[in-house]
Amino acid sequence: MTSPPAPGLLPTIGLYALARLGLVAVVAALLALAGVPVLVAVLVGLIVALPLSMVLFRGLRSRLDAALAEASRRRGVEREALRSRLRGESE
Repeated sequence: MTSPPAPGLLPTIGLYALARLGLVAVVAALLALAGVPVLVAVLVGLIVALPLSMVLFRGLRSRLDAALAEASRRRGVEREALRSRLRGESE
């Protein structure tokens, strides 16, 4: 039985970005409920969400790393094939 293919780069980036934005929103909302001004709460939320996301979204980050590596590998293969064609070599 084979594992399902990994999602593409764009959906993985979108999911990671949404997760990070959601974390910022949650932290900012908690601070705003505690009486911190909204602008300050959002700024603190941005700062606090970075280290938190590194811990909380470790699996999602590894999926993103894998998708980036695959996209880089695929671009390298395509670039080498193009260079080969430009040199006039047959594949």
